Amino acid sequence: MGALPAEVWDALADATPGATPFQRHAWLSALERTGCVGVESGWQPVVVTLRDHTQQLAAACVLYVKSHSYGEYVFDWAWARAYAEHGLPYYPKLLLAVPFTPVGGAKLLGRDARARKVLLQEVLALARRSGLSSFHALFLDPQEALWSDELGLLGRTTLQFHWRNPPADGESPWPDFAAFLASLRHDKRKKIKQEQRQVRDAGVTFRTLQGLDITERDWAFFSRCYETTYALHGSSPYLNAEFFQTLGRDMPGHCLLFVAERGGQPIANSLILLDPRRRIAYGRYWGATAPVPALHFEACYYQPIAWCLAHGYTTFEGGAQGEHKMARGLQPVATRSAHWLAHPRFSQAVENYLERESADLAAHQDQLQERLPFKEVQ
Repeated sequence: MGALPAEVWDALADATPGATPFQRHAWLSALERTGCVGVESGWQPVVVTLRDHTQQLAAACVLYVKSHSYGEYVFDWAWARAYAEHGLPYYPKLLLAVPFTPVGGAKLLGRDARARKVLLQEVLALARRSGLSSFHALFLDPQEALWSDELGLLGRTTLQFHWRNPPADGESPWPDFAAFLASLRHDKRKKIKQEQRQVRDAGVTFRTLQGLDITERDWAFFSRCYETTYALHGSSPYLNAEFFQTLGRDMPGHCLLFVAERGGQPIANSLILLDPRRRIAYGRYWGATAPVPALHFEACYYQPIAWCLAHGYTTFEGGAQGEHKMARGLQPVATRSAHWLAHPRFSQAVENYLERESADLAAHQDQLQERLPFKEVQ
């Protein structure tokens, strides 16, 4: 990323409908400079650019040559295992995605739709020439998913859970958190109030820090919380303290930090990434140094939702998986990925599997829609 001027790259991001903060030059280059991506991490970045006849940049994206499937959130472990059982290498593979971040939105940046579509065609041609086992494009925006279908890639649907205001087309938006709570069924509303009371009774209060108000000391404590939470689950964090410090310095306008305190001392954080242009908040990372019942729900859902309501943000994305999020006002949303496998027989086998998976997922999503936590609109 350092080989391309930030202003040139970000001009493409600004011209691309559906581009997220995770496609900004500062985010992508910070991942490289701090060692979060690279050959050693199994995420080798490959920047692909498309230029016009005047050598002006028309479109661009970042691919990753992957030696594993960690940090992707669209799971293909079974595919890799099937390859291994037949004595075939599945890794390395080629990936179009935001590392460690299951966020939907445009992955192909371009000054217009035509340039973005041509870029996808060139990426697929690159995958075919590369000798790699496969190409995977994750959490695409609807236009990119449509282009992928047209190019014959295998489509896959997964579910995420998002909070939206208003919750459905034609409904009135909630003016505040009290109105949001009032829209929920009694049992769900009671549960949320109970969880918030548990946090208050534990003596926990919250501070909200945004942008340059987040100091190096705040970032250092956030990193400590983040690493502690990973350690409690017996795993290693994908991101490091240097990355978060760099993020705070280079992308302050996109950073929102909720700090939980008890007795005047911080005990937990949750980090939200903001898209001010599209009024979307992305729930991303959290951590705690002390166990408090229901603190995760307050820090990662209720505080961000209340902030979104107070600041006119219409969407809060809660990340991948987690049907428990529905009880807290988030709704199931379909996300799309696209896949190409070089081996024709495995490609056919995966296509057959995805057809069955898609049918099962559609039925499951219908069932989830019947379990939405809101009162029936009269």
